[in-house]
Amino acid sequence: MIRFQQSARRTDTPAHIFTVGQTVRMKSRTGLAQKTAELFQIKSRLPVKDGSPQYRIRSELETYERVTTEDNLEPVDNPAS
Repeated sequence: MIRFQQSARRTDTPAHIFTVGQTVRMKSRTGLAQKTAELFQIKSRLPVKDGSPQYRIRSELETYERVTTEDNLEPVDNPAS
């Protein structure tokens, strides 16, 4: 008789790299640096979708929140600039 262990499940779910409250910007679609890019704050972490963690983000310039995947975001080194 073969027994299967439930604890032997594969967990290939990627971990979120950004934290709630962290300042980020959307990556440039053209590949050029965006010096005046709009800054966003991570409001919450959402479940993984199609292999990429999702986040709810918000800009101080907008009255609504956005949902995006991690591959569309990059960290901001100095949010005051």
